[in-house]
Amino acid sequence: MEFRKDLLELQLSELDMLMSMYPGGDELVLDSPAAPTDIRRFVDGPRQAPPPRLEFTLNVQVVEPKATVAMWCSFPPSYPEELPKIHLRSTDLSRQQQKDINENLHTFLSTLNLGELCTMPVVQWIQENAGKHIILSRAELQNVATQSANETKEKTSLSRFWIYSHHIYRQELLRKIPSMAKELDLTGFCLPGKPGIICVEGQTRDCEEYWHKLRYPNWKHISCKHREDVECKDQNEEASFRLFSRFEELTFEAHGDYGLRNDYHMDLGRFLEYLKEHKCDYMFSIFFGIEGKESQK
Repeated sequence: MEFRKDLLELQLSELDMLMSMYPGGDELVLDSPAAPTDIRRFVDGPRQAPPPRLEFTLNVQVVEPKATVAMWCSFPPSYPEELPKIHLRSTDLSRQQQKDINENLHTFLSTLNLGELCTMPVVQWIQENAGKHIILSRAELQNVATQSANETKEKTSLSRFWIYSHHIYRQELLRKIPSMAKELDLTGFCLPGKPGIICVEGQTRDCEEYWHKLRYPNWKHISCKHREDVECKDQNEEASFRLFSRFEELTFEAHGDYGLRNDYHMDLGRFLEYLKEHKCDYMFSIFFGIEGKESQK
């Protein structure tokens, strides 16, 4: 590759001009601080090895809206008879707007005359055109933030399923019922025996999944007697909806013959007391069609 000393001299002169216009240490930053010296030594004769390229970042201030656009520039050996490589970036530009402004810049560069210094025309172009891209970026970011906030504010659907079975006493089911509830972060209880009653509460999709898995493949004598659905917008509302702090198996004193599983009845009076303690005794009449009486103490 041929290195024309007259072109390299023009590059050094342009760099000197830029450094005098942007004297601040953070305004113009050379990729290789030694590059100007190496190029000068090559132009003046002592250096024989090909010189490095001049590459630097010029931080251009945009007035309206106030922002900084970093203009990275790389001079090929034949610049200014060949266009430089220039890329713009800024924390005030969205990814899309950064792509758009660089595409527009490349279109502008193609209109410049080869052989003429072009960094200052590019600086002027940035100051005149970057503002609209920054405004669009901020609008895009605001839309994203608004959408994210709206998604955060979306209400969560909660449910409480009241499930009735003719009986629950198989050990397999007594393991499955609480295990699935814990997996799905559901609270509630299981009352084993005859009849068997299950309550689960939590996010609607989890309650529905629980109900689906509980029935299949072959639990026939079971039904969802009642269902409560609400929407909440925060954790406080969710906490106030839940009537139970965990999922538990109720172990009220049963009566009947444990050897005969069809005579394994739980103390429903104690069950009514439990429902009252958790402010859901309205379910007793829904389950059994009668007003219950508490156990005699």
